[in-house]
Amino acid sequence: MNTSRFDFISEPLLTFGYGQSMVSPKDGLYLFGPFDKAPNQIMRIGAIGTREGLARFREWLAKVNGVIDAKESASPQHRIFPGFGAIFGASLPTIPEVELVVDDASLKAALYDRDRYQAIFSTVKLFQEPILRHKRESESNIDVWFVVVPEDVYTYGRPLSAPPKSERVEVQRDMDKKLASKLGSTPSLFPEDNEAAIPYQYELNFHNQLKARLLEQADITVQVVRETTIAPNEFQKSDGRPIRGTQDAATLAWNLCVTTFYKTGRRPWRLHKIRDGVCYIGLVFKRLAESSDSELACCGAQMFLDSGDGVVFRGAIGAWRSPATREFHLSRVAARDLTKLVVDAYERLHGKPPTELFLHGLTAFNDEEWQGFSDAVPSTTNLVGVRIREALDLKAFRGSSRPVLRGSAYRQSSRGGFLWTRGYIPYLKTYMGRETPNPLRVDIVRGEADLLSVMEDLMGLTKLNFNSCNFADGVPVTLRFADVVGEILTAGPENERAAPLPFKHYI
Repeated sequence: MNTSRFDFISEPLLTFGYGQSMVSPKDGLYLFGPFDKAPNQIMRIGAIGTREGLARFREWLAKVNGVIDAKESASPQHRIFPGFGAIFGASLPTIPEVELVVDDASLKAALYDRDRYQAIFSTVKLFQEPILRHKRESESNIDVWFVVVPEDVYTYGRPLSAPPKSERVEVQRDMDKKLASKLGSTPSLFPEDNEAAIPYQYELNFHNQLKARLLEQADITVQVVRETTIAPNEFQKSDGRPIRGTQDAATLAWNLCVTTFYKTGRRPWRLHKIRDGVCYIGLVFKRLAESSDSELACCGAQMFLDSGDGVVFRGAIGAWRSPATREFHLSRVAARDLTKLVVDAYERLHGKPPTELFLHGLTAFNDEEWQGFSDAVPSTTNLVGVRIREALDLKAFRGSSRPVLRGSAYRQSSRGGFLWTRGYIPYLKTYMGRETPNPLRVDIVRGEADLLSVMEDLMGLTKLNFNSCNFADGVPVTLRFADVVGEILTAGPENERAAPLPFKHYI
């Protein structure tokens, strides 16, 4: 019997202020304000950077407190930015409550160190320690810290990137990466040797390392922003054009301001259609960059509710990657322990375990790990495993010049099919892409669930990215940030186990 059929899933509604609903994040915020109100409240902003960087940040704050015209474009997706206060009903200060200055000479001396491990560790320290010192010594609580970085920090604060040889700083040391690796397995009897080896335990990435080193401070939320992002016209080529392409001023304001509001602990919007008792888990795997074992990886889980709340859990490190299939699979114990963290956290929030728990992954779940997942949930919870991948082997075309509609679904069987989360959006009268959109391949690989309901949930989860103010993403939030979260989870020492933290700390 042929059970295949085409369906169309309507654009999920979002709920904003006063219980009003719309499909567009920008229009909903513009008309009704955010779901979580903060009437007349002043956002407590801290900033750290060089003197020039802080001056540029103050100028940007002044701009987003006023109206920013939409980009002149034929595309209807661009919207005027009416000002932070007009959107969120709260005030964003034009001068940060706290400003911490990073000395230019100290920054260059640290960043240009020939030893890249020492260079990035020391550069992070210049930004990390003043923030921690302020937290220890001050009674004021900062909602969000903006780390304003010069372009040099972005350029040379990444793997495989180093300053020109002629400008590198030579520092004589007794410690190097090779010796530090030995001390990792066999610590020295001298504490100073073990301490000197610490910088080599971190990833060569300023952004990820800074966030990893601040993760233990659960109430410190950081937004890293480049000077060239907030002041693109001040960094120009010889022909007068900006040195890098950036978003137009209004789009940037929408995105950064939504992120800022979310990182203060408030939701800009939530899904209108709520299914009580449902929990979604996106599995995260990341190979350890500093490990000699190519199969060694860290596992993690991102728990999301359809309300938009998210929490990240770090699981065990192990040989989760198969060299034959190049897929990641957990042991029964590791799968059980990771899932139990999520279920226990859900129960603390709601007073009862979830009614339905959906596991989202890029690969199918093998028998051993599925048994581990099942061990962690009570019998009253319906556990469902869903594999989600971008499909490149199927294209769909309409009988017009417009691409297939976003929300189109082809159920090939009762357990698998294709979902177009990218495509033509009637509300915007446009398709935000250049090539024929590829669908997601969605398969229920374990457990029992209605496929159409699963696809409807995925459509909703594409609208819970609070790191921007896009109409929707092409990937559900459970998997959208898997690589970013994995990189931060593995940016520090292998034996560190970060406590579960809200998702806002990772984006």
